[in-house]
Amino acid sequence: MSASKRRSTVNSWILFLLVVGACLFIYYQSENVKEKKNVPLPTKLHPVVEKDKDELIKRAKARGISIVITDGFRTFDDQDKLYAKGRSEKGDIVTTVRGGESYHNYGLAIDFALRTANGDVVWDLQRDSNRNGKADWMEVVAIAKDLGFSWGGDWEFKDYTHLQKNFGLSIEDLKNGERPPEQE
Repeated sequence: MSASKRRSTVNSWILFLLVVGACLFIYYQSENVKEKKNVPLPTKLHPVVEKDKDELIKRAKARGISIVITDGFRTFDDQDKLYAKGRSEKGDIVTTVRGGESYHNYGLAIDFALRTANGDVVWDLQRDSNRNGKADWMEVVAIAKDLGFSWGGDWEFKDYTHLQKNFGLSIEDLKNGERPPEQE
């Protein structure tokens, strides 16, 4: 076989392998990229989160703990305004995520605080207003976890006021139009 014929054969094999590789790459990418669904964004708390929020308030009250929900559903714009605090706006940093990156933006999260007997709202993790030797805050967290919420106090970036239900969906899933069922 002549040198030019060998070169031509080698070049043909290289071209063949490149085409096969490109086809496999395209196939792999299409299998691993979720198609974005065109579904409307939520405009309020998810019905299950709403129901469990009310149950949380009721169970806390039964233990002598008054809580207030300080935040629930949040628009992307509202989230961006919070994100600006401590960055481009005055104030302390209160969130690490922009609009679309928070479970609040999909109606799947709430924030809470304690309410004192005189009506003040406090974020006191040590307070024991029902005098049972346990911090009221942690009693509320335990109730919330019993209801299936996850707590921001368990995260690396501590968000002690935050409770959420993600229904097994990531933020990326939610951005791609996935939504949890309306009922559990």
